[in-house]
Parts: sequence; C-alpha cells; structure tokens
Amino acid sequence: TGTFRSTVAGSDHPLVQGYRGFESWDETYVHTKHNEADRTVLEYRIDGDRKEPWTWVRTHGKGRVFYTAWGHDDRTWSHAGFHNLVERGIRWACGRDPRSVPAYVDRPEMTKPRKDVKPFEYVDAKVPFYPPSRQWGVTAAPINKMQKPLPSDESIKHFVTPVGFEVRLFADESKLGSKPICMNWDERGRLWVALTYDYPNEKQPEGQGRDRIVVCEDQNGDGVSDKVTTFAEHLSIPTSILPFAGGVLVLQAPHTLFLKDTDGDGKADLKQVLFTGWGTGDTHAGPSNLRYGLDNWVYGIVGYSAFHGEVAGERFDFRQGLFRFKVEQSANDPHKVSVAKLEFLRSTSNNSWGVGISEEGFLFGSTANGCPTVFMPIPNRYYERVRGMSPSVLKNIAPDNHFEPITEKVRQVDAHGGFTAAAGHALYTARTYPKEFWNRMAFVCEPTGHLVAMFELTPYGADYRARYFGNLLASDDEWSAPIMAEVGPDGNVWVIDWYNFIVQHNPTPPGWQEGRGKAYETELRDKKHGRIYRVVPVDARIAKPITLDKNDSARLVEALASPNQFWRLTAQRLLCERSSLEDREPLWQILAAAHAKSDDEAVALAAIHAMAVLDAVESSRKPAEAATSGYVVDLLHHPSEAVRIAALRYLANHPATTSELVDYSVRQFDRAGPA
Repeated sequence: TGTFRSTVAGSDHPLVQGYRGFESWDETYVHTKHNEADRTVLEYRIDGDRKEPWTWVRTHGKGRVFYTAWGHDDRTWSHAGFHNLVERGIRWACGRDPRSVPAYVDRPEMTKPRKDVKPFEYVDAKVPFYPPSRQWGVTAAPINKMQKPLPSDESIKHFVTPVGFEVRLFADESKLGSKPICMNWDERGRLWVALTYDYPNEKQPEGQGRDRIVVCEDQNGDGVSDKVTTFAEHLSIPTSILPFAGGVLVLQAPHTLFLKDTDGDGKADLKQVLFTGWGTGDTHAGPSNLRYGLDNWVYGIVGYSAFHGEVAGERFDFRQGLFRFKVEQSANDPHKVSVAKLEFLRSTSNNSWGVGISEEGFLFGSTANGCPTVFMPIPNRYYERVRGMSPSVLKNIAPDNHFEPITEKVRQVDAHGGFTAAAGHALYTARTYPKEFWNRMAFVCEPTGHLVAMFELTPYGADYRARYFGNLLASDDEWSAPIMAEVGPDGNVWVIDWYNFIVQHNPTPPGWQEGRGKAYETELRDKKHGRIYRVVPVDARIAKPITLDKNDSARLVEALASPNQFWRLTAQRLLCERSSLEDREPLWQILAAAHAKSDDEAVALAAIHAMAVLDAVESSRKPAEAATSGYVVDLLHHPSEAVRIAALRYLANHPATTSELVDYSVRQFDRAGPA
C-alpha cells in the first residue's frame, strides 16, 4: 500500500498499444492462487522479486473478461491513467478496438546519459553525512572525498531532459562574476539577475554589501548573454527581484526596496525602503519569489524567518506562508512608489521558497521539507469574516514527497529520498512547449537531488491535485544544484544552477560551527560558480526579440493576446502604470471580440488581462464605467473558466454590479441542482 507504478508487460496485445502505465497511491494485494488458463497479463506490480499480475484479460467461451487490481483509492479513481486503462478494457471486453483510445503517457521518455564525458575527479575533504534515520539529525562519519567542479561546457553534458529537449547555456560565472540567487525579466526581454557573495553567513551592514543586481542581454540574437551591466551594488543577500514602474522591486531582508535609474545611465540612483520587517535570523528562510498577479498585486512567499513590522499603518506578525502587497505610483514624484497594503494570504507548513500563478490567477506554492506543491484556494481574509472559523495550514497536494534523481550521490539532512530543499513553483504559461505542458505543468527545483521536477496539476473539485511527471532537468554532477526554474520571454524554461557542492544550510553538524545566517560554516561552500541555462525544444528557433514601451499603447494592447503569459502580464502592468482613460476603447473591443469569438484562445487570454487593466484604470474613478460592466457581464457566460473568473474578479471590485453577481450566483446554483 502506497505510491507505486505498474509495469506494462512485454505484450503486443492491442489493449496496451499506446499505453505506458501510470503511478498512483493505492492499496495492494498479493494472491497465491491464479487461474492462468486463457489469460494474458498486461501489467505487473513488481515488489522485490515478486511479480503480481495486476491487469489482465481472459477469454471464456465467447465471452471476454478484463480485470485490473487498480482502484482501491480515490487517488487512483481520479487519475487520468486509470480512466484511460479502464476505457481500453471496456472497449476490448465489448469487442471494440481499444486502440481507438488516445495514447497515454504519464511521464516523458528521458534522454540517455551522454558517453562523451570526462571522468569525475575528486579531492580530499570533510563533508557532513546524514544517513536516513527514524530520528532526525543523526549523523554518521563524514564523507572524505569531494568531487571537483566542472566547467560549464562539461557540466552541461551531464544533464538529461525529456526526449526532444536540450539544455543551452545563457551565462556562467565567467560573465556573471558571482553566484546567481534569483532572476527576472523586464519589458525589453532583458534578464535581471541578483548575484550574491554574502549568502549565507556574511550579511553586511546597510550599504556595505558585496552583492549586485546585473542586467544580462543577448545583443546578437544567438541565445547567449554577451553583455552584462551592473545596475545596483552594495546589496547584501537580495532574494527576489521584480521589474516594476521603470525600476525594480527587491526583497532584501529586513527591507522591501524599490531601486530605479532616474538619469538614464543604467545604474540605480534612487533607493526607497518601502517597508521593513522581514526576519534576518536565518538567511535561507526569508522572503522570495516576487510575482506580478492578474489582480495587479505583487505576490511572494516567506519562510520561517517570518515578518514583524508595520505597513501602511497596519501592524503584521506572521510566519511562513504566502503574501501579497499593493504597490502604487506616487502622485507627487513620477519616480517613486509606495505600498498601500500588505496581506498575509495563508500559512504553509515549513520553510517556503516557491510561488506559481496560473492563467486563471490561481495561486500555488512550494515548501522545502516534504511538501513540494500546495494550492491556495481561499485566503485568510474570508475566514476572518466568519466568527469561529480559522484557516488550515496548506498541505501537499501531491500523493507523496518522493523524487527521482539520476544519481545515488545525493546528500540530504532529512526527508531522505524526497524534496527537502524544494524551490520555485512556476507554471508553464506559454505555448512553446508541447500542449501537455500548457497551464498544467509546474516546475519545482530540488538542489540536493540535482534536478528540476515537473508536477502535473489537475483540478479536483474546488481544489487541485498534483502528481510527479518526472524531471525537466536532472544531472549526475554533484555540484549541480538548480534553485530557480522560470518561464522566460522566449517561452522556454530558464534555470539557475547554484552550482555548489554544499547545499545544506542547517542544522549544524557536530564538530562544525554555526554561522550568523544559521548555516554551518565550511570552507567548502562555494562563492564563485553559478550558471543560467535554458531548456529548449531541440528544433526550436531562437525567439525574435520583443520590446514593449509604456508609451506605445497600441503595442501594449496587442501584447495582451501573446501566447506567453510573461508578455501578457508585462503589457498589463505597463497599461496599469499608464492608467489612461484613452486606453479603454481598444480594451472594450477586446471584450466584445471575446464575447463574439468565444472559441478563440488568443482573444480569450487577452480579455482576461484587459479586464484587469480596466479594473485598475477605473478603480480610482468610482463608480465603474457602465460600458465596461456591460461587456464584463456578458463574459460571465464565456466557455473559458479563466475568462469567467476574470469577469467575477472585476465585478467583485465594483459594488454597482452587485445585482449581476447575485443573478449569476443564483443561475449557477440552479444549474448545479440540489446536493
């Protein structure tokens, strides 16, 4: 009983042609008596040296029998692989061709490890070792050998990917000059990277840090960075960056900063402290993963270093979990911004370092230890309105915590064999990858396992479920340590490889000293290596560069229909920063087109963001424009769930439309019928 995978037998039976099995949590049984007459086994459950016939067919006279042992748990009954198998079985038993059922693959075939690699070289070292144990924190004799680092052109050979993909280097330490800790892109498609030397134990006094933010550009269009410009210096452990309002928002505990170049020389000369309160006691448990949301708020997550401070006159004290804040441009100074409100959304179970937002605006996250994927269905504010109700801590929506590295050389402190340092939870919200990725695949890094995992997200009532879909990227290079995987402007996934033999932060092993950032002190902790890769389809062409300009409203409106949510959100943000009533007419045209062409995906996606812009533009001009409300009400009946959700989001912010919301709710209730 637990999570396991059946093995398709080497049969040419038509029932399993195009079917490659699946993995699920289920009860298991072992039978000692089998009737093998006229039976063909299609799947086995392999447990050690035992092969239990798991799925089989039999003929009995003119009759046909299909049997599978799958199906003792709801997690299996809700699994697409189970549906596929049962449909095949029913069709076969009824004398129909089971090959008419679409092929089913629950994880991609991976590329084979390359043979043209050099042997690893090792040096003497003293590395802490924590063997799997029922008791937390048990250590064994230290490891006395350490692999030597590889240059990027050799390390890249050690990655495996799904067949049809390959890894390409964008930048390494020879151009970056230090270790990349986080990244993001601006409206010109340029990559912004925060580089750190101070992490984890050497956080410096204000203004004396050794960390930087740089801008990386590919000027000749070959997919490789050829220009790196320093935007800001003297920072210390910046953990997230987000281009905004011509500058960049920066999380650098204890502060949330806004940096901007106001004189056009490419370097930050304006520094605002927007609010303060992020804990600094443990540097790997601070705030991270800033994202611009569909509702025009900025989202992020914080670990157990917590937040204690005042924002916009309101006092906050919360530990690990998801948060959002509202940033507004100054009415008096075009260069400055302010934070109007902070909101703590929901608590997570342990140290947290991952945020993802779907095309519907649904919020996901990840935590480090044993809980790689969570879904946030209802924020705290709704519970707080009902006396006696309190929200629960968000739980893992995957059936278990296991991961699948391609090497046994994995060193972990706890959660052995699974996610213990999970980072990131970006969803694939572009269209460059195959369709099975679109708005359903999340990428979670696990640096201790040298991999970037994929989780397939599936709606489950008002909740979501996730299942491990294999790896997007995995390496047997012990230094490889992916910490961030994000969908870039080209529609490919970009990965930061922290490239460090030492990933463990805490606890401090016996015989070592604890540093100021709560990480154990060791001279083996690397300070100079770090790479940024792109995972691209083998036949992919280098994407044509795109640049958006806040002053080109026509181009911004056009970009709302981009197949890549990065560009749609960027255009949305810039239109909101413009906040011009003149932009409403083309936005209304998008809403009208979405109503008339309900099967056009590009128009539907554009409508989602057009409503968000109209909401922001009209929010300071209450009541809402009657024309906008009319268009939006029409979209309550759009076939796309994402469009309907966006319409509800707009109408909920404008009290004048309460009657439309009530009517819609009554119709939805009538349609559902009694429970």
